[in-house]
Amino acid sequence: MSQNPNIASLSAAGVSVWLDDLSRDRIRSGNLAELIATRGVVGVTTNPTIFQGALSQGHAYDAQVKELAELGADADAAVRTITTDDVRAACDVFAPVFEATGGVDGRVSIEVDPRLAFDADKTVAQAVELWKIVDRPNLFIKIPATEAGLPAITAVLAEGISVNVTLIFSVPRYRSVMGAYLDGVRKAKIAGHDPARIHSVASFFVSRVDTEIDKRLEAIGTPEALALRGKAGVANARLAYAEYQDVFDGGAHTSTYDNLASSGANRQRPLWASTGVKNPDYSDTMYVTELVATNTVNTLPEKTLEAVADHGEVRGDTLSGTAAESQAVFDQLAAAGIDLDDVFAVLESEGVDKFEKSWEELLSATAEELGAAGSGSN
Repeated sequence: MSQNPNIASLSAAGVSVWLDDLSRDRIRSGNLAELIATRGVVGVTTNPTIFQGALSQGHAYDAQVKELAELGADADAAVRTITTDDVRAACDVFAPVFEATGGVDGRVSIEVDPRLAFDADKTVAQAVELWKIVDRPNLFIKIPATEAGLPAITAVLAEGISVNVTLIFSVPRYRSVMGAYLDGVRKAKIAGHDPARIHSVASFFVSRVDTEIDKRLEAIGTPEALALRGKAGVANARLAYAEYQDVFDGGAHTSTYDNLASSGANRQRPLWASTGVKNPDYSDTMYVTELVATNTVNTLPEKTLEAVADHGEVRGDTLSGTAAESQAVFDQLAAAGIDLDDVFAVLESEGVDKFEKSWEELLSATAEELGAAGSGSN
């Protein structure tokens, strides 16, 4: 099987292509391995919504649910077992990629219980627990970039555990995330962990920014406001990339990272998340082809992955040198009446709520299935 040329061009431009989905059917059917072979997929991200969708479809989990019911497992224990089994199996599928890339890619992410998003201590405890249960070096623990999440990110990294920081919407919060990463690696080094074995990505959400801001622009309704629709998401990500360059890629604040890099510390790569285009008026590949640069990750829903494979035009680096024009977009948004601080506060709150709702639905559905399986075995 040969690689798709469009995806190959994306990979050659320095973008690691990850799939934003996982299910037991994907693993068992060989679909995940096929995507590695033909679509250049070198990692996977999961979240509560993805797991909720996977467990609600088909019968791949029926036998395990029945077994767990017979053992008397409650919904929380069953979900933990089922999800960590899937992630461990996916880690094994990606093990050759992990080895071939020196641990940079071949990564699979699992998220801490979203109900803990505002409790740093419990987030750390569960992150350590998940790391031990999955027991694979190519695991990422996903921790949301809430205010409470920032010290948890540092503490988990200090344990030598690799972290995917999720639900980042604003550039100021992204700056704090990079600081939390560097603090964590520094503490890990002091504790005797090898910084070279610790990896991290910062998942910066894209399409949700356009969805929220477009709604507000349409409510304003002026020609100037309407002309700005569909521009905020890419501009926001490009400003974030400029911050990444400032901290990790030779910018004014790179010296802090350089001091750790001499001990083998890795960059915390920016990851573009929420890259499925929700407005049919926009190009369905815009959050991929407009966000290309070396040392970045793009985690794509399968629909977006196939769109890029079919007609994505990779034009090389579309991030470097775009900060000034991107800031101009944000200046125009503010002038049009968009309260950007409120936008990002709403997006973070809604992001946590959405994952928490999916988790509750997952627990509820699993409890029902455990009950049905238990009564069926009597």
